[in-house]
Amino acid sequence: MAVVVGTGGAFAAWLLLKLIALVTNLAWFGRLSVAETDIADTTVGLAGVAIPVIGSLIVGLIARYGSEKIRGHGIPEAIETILYGESRLSAKVAVLKPVSSAISIGSGGPFGAEGPIIMTGGAIGSLFAQCFHLTAAERKTLLVAGAAAGMTAIFGTPVAAVLLAVEVLLFEWKPRSFVPVVVGALVAIAWRPLLIDQGALFPFASAMPVTAAVIALAIGVGALAGAQAAGLSAMLYRIEDLFHRLRVHWMWWPALGAVAVGLGGVLDPRVLGAGYGTIQALLDGDMIVRALLLLLVVKAVVWLIALGSGTSGGVVAPLLILGGALGCLEGQFLPGSPGFWALLGMAGILAGAMRAPLTGALFAVELTGRFEALPATLAAAAAAYAVTILISKRSILTEKIARRGRHVLQEYGVNPIELTPVSEIMVAPVETLPQDMPVRDAVAFFESAALHRSYPVVDGEGRPVGMVSRSDALRWRGEPELADATLAESMSDASLAVACPDDLIGEVADRMIAADYGRMPVVDRATRKLVGLVARHDMLRVRAGQQHSEKVRSRF
Repeated sequence: MAVVVGTGGAFAAWLLLKLIALVTNLAWFGRLSVAETDIADTTVGLAGVAIPVIGSLIVGLIARYGSEKIRGHGIPEAIETILYGESRLSAKVAVLKPVSSAISIGSGGPFGAEGPIIMTGGAIGSLFAQCFHLTAAERKTLLVAGAAAGMTAIFGTPVAAVLLAVEVLLFEWKPRSFVPVVVGALVAIAWRPLLIDQGALFPFASAMPVTAAVIALAIGVGALAGAQAAGLSAMLYRIEDLFHRLRVHWMWWPALGAVAVGLGGVLDPRVLGAGYGTIQALLDGDMIVRALLLLLVVKAVVWLIALGSGTSGGVVAPLLILGGALGCLEGQFLPGSPGFWALLGMAGILAGAMRAPLTGALFAVELTGRFEALPATLAAAAAAYAVTILISKRSILTEKIARRGRHVLQEYGVNPIELTPVSEIMVAPVETLPQDMPVRDAVAFFESAALHRSYPVVDGEGRPVGMVSRSDALRWRGEPELADATLAESMSDASLAVACPDDLIGEVADRMIAADYGRMPVVDRATRKLVGLVARHDMLRVRAGQQHSEKVRSRF
C-alpha cells in the first residue's frame, strides 16, 4: 500500500509544481506555460500590488465554498486529522488544497510548496486507506507515508522527510509505521528524477572543515536562529488574533493580507512566491548586507501577515529564507563563506520553529548535498531547539491546534506500563472465597466483613473460577431463591479473564477494560493456581515510580 501511496505523493508533487508555474506565468507574465520562472523577473511594476490580492480573493472563495480545511499551512491540519480525526481526509481536500496553494503561491504569496504537498500527499494516503477495512492507526501510517512522499518529491530529501514524519506527524516510533513511511519516501525519491529533477535542490559549493571553533560558532548561530523562530511564532499568532478581531468574514482576510504582500513585493520582489532562487543566492553568499537586512525584514512582515490572514501556503521555504538571511548576515562577520553560516541558520530555524531538531539538521544537508557539514548543522539545530523549548511552550505548528483547545505533546518516552510485569505490582497473598460458599453467607460477608469491592472465587485446589463483587451481593439480596445455592452455581461469569505474573501491565490493562474488571486474578502459568491479584489503582503506582525517577535527585 505504501508503494501506491508513495507513487501518488510523487505525482501530486509534480502536479503541484506545474500548477504553481502555470499560475505564476499567467499572473505575472501573461503567458500560458508551465516552465519554471521567477517572479523577481517580472516588469509589471505597481500593478503587481493587485495580483496577490486577486489570487487571495480566489483562495478565500475556495475556502468558503469549497473546504475550510485548505486554510493555513497544511502541517497543523494534518496533525489534527491524525490525532482527532481518525486520519480521515476528504477527496475535496486532496483536490482543493493543491489548487488553492498554487493560486496563492503563483500569485505572489510568500510561501513554499511543502505544507500544501504534505496535506495533499496525506490526503492521497488517507483516501487510499479508506478504500479498505483498516484501523485508524493503519490509516495514519498511509496518510503520513503520502505526506513524506510528497515532501521527498518536492525537495529530494527522503531521510529528512522520514524524520519529519517521526518527529512531527506519527506520534510514535514503531516498525508498523516507520517501515511503510520509509517505503513511501523511497518510492518518491525513485520517481523524482523522472518527474522533477535529480540531485540536490540547492547545490552548495563552499563548506568549512568542522573544527571545535566551528562547532562553537554553530551553537551561537543556532541559538540566535532559535530566538528568531520563537519570535516569529509569537508574532504570527498575534497577527492572527488581530485578523480575528476584524468585523468582516474570514473569506476576505487573505485579500486584506495580500495588500501587504503586494506592497512588500514593490520594495523587494524576492519576497514574493516560494523564493527558491533567493535560498540559492543566500547559500552562494551573493547578497550584500543591505539586501540581507531588507530581505530579513520585508520577508518576515509579508509572510507573517499573509499566513496570519489564513490563506493557503507552507512555512518551510519562508523559514529557510529567514533563517538563511540571518545566518548569512552573521556570516559577514564570521570566518569562511557567508553561505555556510546561512546553511546553519536554515537548519537552526527549522529545528526551532518545528520542534524537530533531527529534521532540521538532516534537511539542510540533504537540500545542499553537503553531508560533511552535518556535525555543524546538528549543533545549530540542537541549540535552536533548546532555546525555543525554553522560550515558548509550543511550536509554530502546534500553537494553532492548542488554540482550538487540543493539546499536542511532541516529546516521546517509553511508557513504564508497557515494560513492567504484573509480578512487580500484584498483591499477594490474596483473600478469596470458596466456590462452595452459600450465597446467603456471601451476602452476609459483603454486608459486614468485606474490605474490597470484589473477591476471587477459588476451587478446592486454589484455582480461580470467577469473581464476586459487592454488586452481585446486592442483586442476590433481592433473589431469596438463591440463598442456598453455592457461589459456583450463582456466578454469572461465562469465562474468567486472568493474568500471569510475567504478563506486562499494558496487556493486562487491555484485558481489564475488555472484561470490565476493577481487579483481576493473577495465576501461575503452569498450575493455574491463584498467586496474586492486580487492581487498577496498583497500576497507578507504576506512574508514581516513574515520577520518583524523574524528580528525586541523589548521589552515590
